[in-house]
Amino acid sequence: MSRPLRQNRLRKHMANDRQERAARAEKMRKEREKADRKQRNLITVGIVVIVIALIAVAGVAIKSISDDNKKNEALVNPANANKDYGILYTPEDATGKAPAAGAKPVRVALYEDFLCPGCGALEQTAGSFLNQQVAAGNIEIEYRPYAFLTQQSTNEYSQRAWNAAVCVADKGGAKAFKAYHDILFANQPAEGGPGPDNKQLIAWAKEAGVTGIDSCVNKQTFTPWVEDALEQGKDDGVSGTPTMRIGGKDVSGKDNTIPSVADIQKAIDAAKKA
Repeated sequence: MSRPLRQNRLRKHMANDRQERAARAEKMRKEREKADRKQRNLITVGIVVIVIALIAVAGVAIKSISDDNKKNEALVNPANANKDYGILYTPEDATGKAPAAGAKPVRVALYEDFLCPGCGALEQTAGSFLNQQVAAGNIEIEYRPYAFLTQQSTNEYSQRAWNAAVCVADKGGAKAFKAYHDILFANQPAEGGPGPDNKQLIAWAKEAGVTGIDSCVNKQTFTPWVEDALEQGKDDGVSGTPTMRIGGKDVSGKDNTIPSVADIQKAIDAAKKA
């Protein structure tokens, strides 16, 4: 083979080799770019996911804060109620006379729902006895809302009745509240149907000597407070009504039935000795 022919072949081989190397380099470059784009896309997706998650968390936190603020703004604490969500009816409220020096009436805490049949039964069997004990200076009764039967009427009577009762307490004090309390139980509706409407609740307030609560009843001013009272009752270990506590101890009849007058008297005597 002549020398020029060999040189031509060598040059051709070298040119082909350069082309192959260039092609391989271009292929590797494209593969790197593809890998880089994929990585960038993954990073972008990851950032988007994180941002969305942060926005969602922030949204939940803001809503929670907003709900708490709305609740705090809506919550109105009634006059004549204590920090334990109780409305205290004392011997002085019952008689209009100042207590004797050194008098220490036993505290009776009573959790009630105005729709509760058991509460109505307790009022019928022991209401007069409790009234006598308060008037005699032996006990004071702390009435605590526990409106857990709100859905057991077609118009949320439990909650509305307690709101109205608190409206009466706020405007008229414990004595007016007690009168209203007794009126509500004297006219207690059956579960499952409609309870008395707001117009009737306002009319009964007038019978208890309190007027000017129409707005309070219709706007359900104290419903958030009544709802908080229910939650506090649950935190206190109450699961139903009536729940009576004398001297801090639950009082009930045999087999966890409604306490009789004898059961209540026994608990009062024990609390006095404690």
